[in-house]
Amino acid sequence: MKPIQSKEEYQTYVDQKTPNSPILKNCFNAFWVGGLICAIGQIIFEICKTRGIDETNSYTIVSMILVFCSAFLTGLNIFNKIGKFAGAGSLIPITGFANSIVSPAMEYKSEGYVMGVGAKMFTVAGPVLVYGISSSIIIGIIYIIFNTQSLILV
Repeated sequence: MKPIQSKEEYQTYVDQKTPNSPILKNCFNAFWVGGLICAIGQIIFEICKTRGIDETNSYTIVSMILVFCSAFLTGLNIFNKIGKFAGAGSLIPITGFANSIVSPAMEYKSEGYVMGVGAKMFTVAGPVLVYGISSSIIIGIIYIIFNTQSLILV
């Protein structure tokens, strides 16, 4: 094999060796799997509403069930197979977030519960939690400042 001499030759080489991705099929799978997850959430919500649970608590129950199912399926290594098939469709924020917390915990369980599971569980989700909590505190402080200003004027 002769050495590659230019960027164009290298790009041609890479194009020959890289398999083509079925973009349309991947988009379709992501669409229907993501829609199915959302439909399951909506069905759970409607069941809660018919049982007489108010809307706010119904949303909480839906979130808890979807997070539990995602974490449970990740623990059984089923969610990863769904992710390979559906791609981004399986990463609807709530299920993807649960998966991102459980996956490192499962991977590092051999290192022990404290230094393995406990330390590695938030490697992916940790920055999301830090910035989410920090920004909510800042927004809350700004809200309190402007809300108390309107109380003083009244």
